[in-house]
Amino acid sequence: MATNVDTSIPAKPTGAAAELAESHSTEHPLKLYGGWFCPFVQRAWIVLAEKHIPHQYVEINPYRKDPEFLALNPRGLVPTLAVPTDAKGKHPKPLYESAVICEFLDEAYADETKFGPRLLPNDVYERARCRLWIDHIASRIVPAFYRFIQHTPDKSYTIEDVRSEFHGHLKTLAKEMDTSGPWFLGDRFSLVDIMLAPWAKRLFLIDHYKPGGVGITVAGQRGDDEEVWSRWQQWFDAITERETVKQTWSNDEQYIDAYKRYADDTTSSEVGKATRQGKKLP
Repeated sequence: MATNVDTSIPAKPTGAAAELAESHSTEHPLKLYGGWFCPFVQRAWIVLAEKHIPHQYVEINPYRKDPEFLALNPRGLVPTLAVPTDAKGKHPKPLYESAVICEFLDEAYADETKFGPRLLPNDVYERARCRLWIDHIASRIVPAFYRFIQHTPDKSYTIEDVRSEFHGHLKTLAKEMDTSGPWFLGDRFSLVDIMLAPWAKRLFLIDHYKPGGVGITVAGQRGDDEEVWSRWQQWFDAITERETVKQTWSNDEQYIDAYKRYADDTTSSEVGKATRQGKKLP
């Protein structure tokens, strides 16, 4: 990994995320290894916060990874969840991939009297349908976000091309949202909402760095798309104000600094490199 590009990323969270990390800094058998800047980490962190699951949060420096962490996940990617095999947390079993971690936490901490409502529906069809739209987020919206923010004038496609692609994927999701709102399932908050929440919070970075910004037309001027963009806006307003989303968020300025590497398309992150090469995100 190049050392002249990304190593200036601050080593610790700030703001509300710093407070949350500090409140979960004491030793605990269940450990989330994460990085404040990573949206995939934020997914898992939101689930832990939503369900009030006791755990230890361990901030990982992506350039000086502890042997203990690498023993769990030799790829060195975050998030990684250390799942205890006994009460003392010895010989933990690793889990990685944010969607897998989130579903595991929802299933492993299923007692609603202790951990609140499940994040996927009990109905088998509705649960499967949620997974379909989680896949849409993972395979369409998230990659399009990175193509958008990593666009530079030398690309073979225009910024209008990536903006249109991104809009199309957002509208496809918004059309599937329960009309009663505010969440994907209506009044029930779910993993579908959590899967997109970190990138919703990061949309301001596209406004900051890219000419024309996200570019969603203002209300009243959307023509045939008025209804679908209004539904998107309802969801967006709700998710960006969700308490657990705000709790897992560092100061805006810190993200602006960290994502300049994406905006310049010089990042050496695995996601950035995959986007640059037209490959599937890791």
